[in-house]
Amino acid sequence: MNIIDFLAGNLPTVLALVATGVFAGFLAGLLGVGGGIVIVPVLFFLFQGFGVSPESAMLIATATSLATIIPTSISSIRSHNKKGNVDFELLKRWGVFILVGVLLGSLLVTRVDGTWLTLLFGIIATLSALNMLFRTGKSALFNKLPGNIGQTTMGTSIGFFSSMVGIGGGTISVPLLTLYNYPAHKAVGTAAAIGLVISLPGALTMLALGTTPADAPVGTYGLINLIGFICIVPLTVLFAPLGAFVAAKLDANKLKKVFAVVLLVTGLRMLAQSLL
Repeated sequence: MNIIDFLAGNLPTVLALVATGVFAGFLAGLLGVGGGIVIVPVLFFLFQGFGVSPESAMLIATATSLATIIPTSISSIRSHNKKGNVDFELLKRWGVFILVGVLLGSLLVTRVDGTWLTLLFGIIATLSALNMLFRTGKSALFNKLPGNIGQTTMGTSIGFFSSMVGIGGGTISVPLLTLYNYPAHKAVGTAAAIGLVISLPGALTMLALGTTPADAPVGTYGLINLIGFICIVPLTVLFAPLGAFVAAKLDANKLKKVFAVVLLVTGLRMLAQSLL
């Protein structure tokens, strides 16, 4: 089968994945949020619409999201580094611990039922939404980062939980760092680099060791849907600048509040689906 016949035979899936890339890229630029927090729930519900079970849909959404973060995080690192906003000293201290967390988390993903991942994502999405609604712009709770044990725990936890739900790390690391009076612009820039440390080993582990579910959508290898990866990545890169352009014309804080409400509803819906 040539590529034209393949695309024609799977046109609804391809168009839906293209729309996911447009949506995720535009929102990432518009709101400054990581693509994973958008891509995972969209793919989760999208795959179910094509007859994939919720358990399999969550596993594939998680792994595919991590794969899409690899190229976008490289682009983001370059952009933030030009402005001096990537803290390489922090990365040196945290890198090994993040990697340990990622390897543990991604190995666990290849072994557990997707229902547990749906529950975990629902919890993280709900907490992230509440943070956006009530803590954005608030003063830090602590004056500085904790000692070695505290930072080791933070790095390992960021790697572990982010890899398990397919997000790049910014969703967890940015609010966590800013709680400790860490400069917000450096937290965002450093989170881009953390995203690469999470996504590359996490995606490779899920590609190599993940068992493709029997009901997986076409183009899935290991736990990664390569068609989704190919459709989403270029469009997230293409539409992120458009989102940033629109954001410059609108009230960013109000937009984030609206997104937070949508994310809260999404998180609660995923919680409900995993528990009921």
